Amino acid sequence: MKVGISIKIDVTKIDKSRLYKGAKGTYLDLTTFIDTEVADQYENHGFISQTVNKEEREAKVQTPILGNAKVFYTDGAQSVVQTGQASIGISVEDLDEDIPF
Repeated sequence: MKVGISIKIDVTKIDKSRLYKGAKGTYLDLTTFIDTEVADQYENHGFISQTVNKEEREAKVQTPILGNAKVFYTDGAQSVVQTGQASIGISVEDLDEDIPF
């Protein structure tokens, strides 16, 4: 399935200590959780936060939500709710047990 996702983040909320140098530039690891079937009141389908490592997850460290993700395209394999019928209203802590690593 192909999915088009628009992502907007507030760069002022980035924890700059999590930026790291790579061979071709400066990087920041981000994580997003997306539910293509439910949109919040602003038609967002998920959120973006800075990635935490295994030790931080076990210690229940939460990074701030930097922004939102909106599904704007699917190839028809799965429907996308385009109206704000439900609030996502979940935190990284709520999703901790669903993370596969």
